[in-house]
Amino acid sequence: MCFKLKIFFALPVWVFLAIFNLNAEENSGEATTRLPINEINNFTQVFEQIRTGYVKEITDTELLESAIEGMLSNLDPHSSYLNKKSYKSLKENATGAYGGLGVEVVGEKGAIRVIAPIDGGPASENDIRSGDLIVELDKSPVSKMNIQKAIDKLRGEKGTEIELTILRDGEDRTITKTLIRDTIQISSVRGKLLYENFGYIRIAQFQISSDKDFVDEYLKLEELNKKELDGLVLDLRNNPGGLVPPSISIADMLLTSGKIVYTEGRLPNSNQEYYADPFDISGGIPIIILINGGSASASEIVAGALQDNRRAVVIGTQSFGKGSVQTVVPINENSAIKLTTAKYFTPNGRSIQALGISPDIVIERAEIKPFKTSNRAREKNLTGHLNTEKKGEKTSSSQPPNIMADNQLYEALNILRGIKLLEK
Repeated sequence: MCFKLKIFFALPVWVFLAIFNLNAEENSGEATTRLPINEINNFTQVFEQIRTGYVKEITDTELLESAIEGMLSNLDPHSSYLNKKSYKSLKENATGAYGGLGVEVVGEKGAIRVIAPIDGGPASENDIRSGDLIVELDKSPVSKMNIQKAIDKLRGEKGTEIELTILRDGEDRTITKTLIRDTIQISSVRGKLLYENFGYIRIAQFQISSDKDFVDEYLKLEELNKKELDGLVLDLRNNPGGLVPPSISIADMLLTSGKIVYTEGRLPNSNQEYYADPFDISGGIPIIILINGGSASASEIVAGALQDNRRAVVIGTQSFGKGSVQTVVPINENSAIKLTTAKYFTPNGRSIQALGISPDIVIERAEIKPFKTSNRAREKNLTGHLNTEKKGEKTSSSQPPNIMADNQLYEALNILRGIKLLEK
């Protein structure tokens, strides 16, 4: 399939939407506001009282960082100070890359249980298996550690070593392995065929490469199906957002025209509008978008854009309602501030903030079980019934995979199949 990948602009990984110029002198042409001298004097007095009289000694650095944290946390729930650890974590979440062993684990009764090794990672290459129980890290018992801190120790700088002591079913003694950490790349996008000609793509969060990963997954589905798809389910449930540019790019890939999203803020360059160009990677096939109360921010941009442009049917439950834009402004190489600088709106001018996206069809999460009927007599059971003369096309015997455990996904597939049947 011939396609082009739409990319709006190249940005550093720590930027959610744009790096705004936060110089107060450019704020609507106003003159620089003088700092309030009385309040500054109050601050210095409080600072000195805490510094000299608090029950335990606190460094000036800790006090100043606490002051910055308080200043930002009082603005709104999403503005915050990012210290070295949280800033690094933010970058890792944005890129989907971290230094570690490439293994999914969970804490279990004073040990670490391996759920699954990631293909190509150090754990997989060193024969770490699903079900293995890690009982020691560098000869220190996991049972004597905080379990989360023990799990965190599996991560580290590329090239560093860690020794694992493992209990494995079927082995009489522990197994000791020394692994070298590497850079692990995790994609937040995955796909599968739900049924013949109908695809499913889930985006867990929007990372810097999510738009490229979306294209890869879509083309894999077409290759697996051996022809173009008849419909697509885009699952954005429990997607907390992430980077805005990839979400705009993905929405654009499914639109041929129209506005995608626009933002409004105090600074002139926080007022932006984004439009689709005339290319749809799917060729205009029907799309169902799944959302719920965990769908927020960038995922609401995608759902709102496709809903307002009448490109997709949105089903599920009301989304979270985070319609504000956070700009991450680096202070130095080890810290930054995350500041709310604008609000974004759907193409039809709907504010998402504190409201969210309302589904076109509300489907609550529920448990569904097939209703078993008694064995009734049918025509074919009657003695002397007429045989069927087979003419024309054969009825397909293929059945959808067992997805009834997820009733929202099951209904999404039914809607897509119904649309296709009406088209025929």
